[in-house]
Amino acid sequence: MSKNFLEIKNVDFTIGGKTKVKNASFVIENEGETLCILGPSGIGKTTILRTIAGLEEINRGTIKLNGKILSSNKDHIEPEYRNISLAFQDNSLFPHYSIEKNILLGVERNKGKKKRKLNFKEIIKLLDISKILDKYPHEISAGEAQRASLARSLLTQPDLLLLDEPLSNVDQSFKEEIQVRLKKILNKLKITTIIVTHDSYEAFYLGHKCAIILDGQIKQFDDPYNVYHFPNSVEVVNFLNRGILIPAKVTGENSLENKDLGTIKGNFIKHYPKGSDVQLLLQPEDLEHDDKSNLKLEVVDRKFRGTNFIYTLKTSSDLLIPVFVHSHHIHQHEVDEKFGIKRPINIDHIVCF
Repeated sequence: MSKNFLEIKNVDFTIGGKTKVKNASFVIENEGETLCILGPSGIGKTTILRTIAGLEEINRGTIKLNGKILSSNKDHIEPEYRNISLAFQDNSLFPHYSIEKNILLGVERNKGKKKRKLNFKEIIKLLDISKILDKYPHEISAGEAQRASLARSLLTQPDLLLLDEPLSNVDQSFKEEIQVRLKKILNKLKITTIIVTHDSYEAFYLGHKCAIILDGQIKQFDDPYNVYHFPNSVEVVNFLNRGILIPAKVTGENSLENKDLGTIKGNFIKHYPKGSDVQLLLQPEDLEHDDKSNLKLEVVDRKFRGTNFIYTLKTSSDLLIPVFVHSHHIHQHEVDEKFGIKRPINIDHIVCF
């Protein structure tokens, strides 16, 4: 039986005497994989990173890295002996050092380690920070400081890299490009990474796995596709905010009925007896626009997102339903206009609660 690269088992993550996340268990199976941790502010995401790094002790459960116990109620390896690098959301650059010297501190820590596939110049280029190397922390933006801190962490060549909201201060227009570059670096270096983020799109792009933390518990641990398409609870649906729950009645093995939308067909993820009253998860891509349809809903909002519009439609029961439409669609509906929904409504996988 192969061992997991990182194993967290029945750990209470506590800081200042307060337990933030209780009885948590999760694993990173293979070296080089990335886990993204999602959850609202203050839920304990940073506490998890601090504890894995060794900055907080545990009194329950075990933390193992590559088969070696780092923390338990009996053992605690100090941070400097873990070969784990933690980059905080608020950069920790030394103010009296230039950016280059700050970053090169990572190279100093790396002396004697096995040579990796990327060097100083390549990381600087990929993170686009070559123009700030001779500046000091007070002379650069918060986003540039985050990228400099990230470069330093990468150059330490840790066994485990912990990133706390690493791109939160990066300009939105540049964030997607940096995400692509960061993913390229992590894949090339095969650095096992845990990323804390509040941005689900960022987590879905960067993570091999995602952990959703709500109400002091890990509510779901799965790959990004399953977290999005098959959320396992109403709490996860509400947190991700990528759809709505509408009332429906199961009418058959592959069908249900909503009084505003009519018959909806598809494959149920979970069996429900005929006649069951359920809450159906309806995501923006589930409904298809059709101007010729006799099912018309009122447009109450329209947001332009470049490649698509997100329409908010109101049903006769005052449900507000989001729908994606490609921005090249000829007829762009205005607020208060009627918007046709294609019938019959077919959903690949029906998720109900």
